[in-house]
Amino acid sequence: MLSSNTPESNLTAEELLERFSKGSSRQRRALLDSVESRVEEIADLALKFLQQFDPEGDDWAAGWLLQVFKRHQPQVLSDILSLSANGWFKSPSAVGIDYGPLQEDLLAERFEEADRFTSSVLRQLVGETAQNRGYIYYSEVNSIPEIDLTTLDRLWIAYSQGKFGFSVQGRLLASMAGRYDRLWGRIGWKQEGVWTRYPSAFNWSLDAPEGHMPLTNQLRGVRLINAILNHPAVFKRT
Repeated sequence: MLSSNTPESNLTAEELLERFSKGSSRQRRALLDSVESRVEEIADLALKFLQQFDPEGDDWAAGWLLQVFKRHQPQVLSDILSLSANGWFKSPSAVGIDYGPLQEDLLAERFEEADRFTSSVLRQLVGETAQNRGYIYYSEVNSIPEIDLTTLDRLWIAYSQGKFGFSVQGRLLASMAGRYDRLWGRIGWKQEGVWTRYPSAFNWSLDAPEGHMPLTNQLRGVRLINAILNHPAVFKRT
């Protein structure tokens, strides 16, 4: 339970949720423990709270609360998701891809599995040749439908407290004047000048550095990730 010395302890559950939903990302993160410690009280307010968020958006307050219910109140989560077909967030696709499995992995914080799904979908979106090859070329990225790349980015953001996603990587790169050599260390893909070993040395959790996921194979240089970050679907969200 919350300490009686914390300001949040004097708030009702509804007031706490209101403060959480209206706060900046920094203010929200300061309230995470307070909200999670009162999950039983908050459960009765779940549907009302979620109604203020857009399922077609990527507000991580909604995604994080769903993760909290997954951990502590699975029946509440089940009741919420019974109203949705493939996850709480809408996940449209131009080619009929089911993003339900990705939402399930992200919701359960199975980030390594979610990353593998993302890589597989990118190959599928490019076409059979890329699927057979096992990877995509930078020159093929522009063929990826904008709506699908947007869906992937939205879901990663929504279920990561806003820490992961292609557009997050793009914003970090822009803040570093486009210097990939500085980005690698910032997002944890290089440590002391050495490429992080995949998959064992990557941090598959919410404790990972901002921009740590999704991964992009850098063995062929920066062209692939540069093409993804400059794809219209990502660039306009950066």
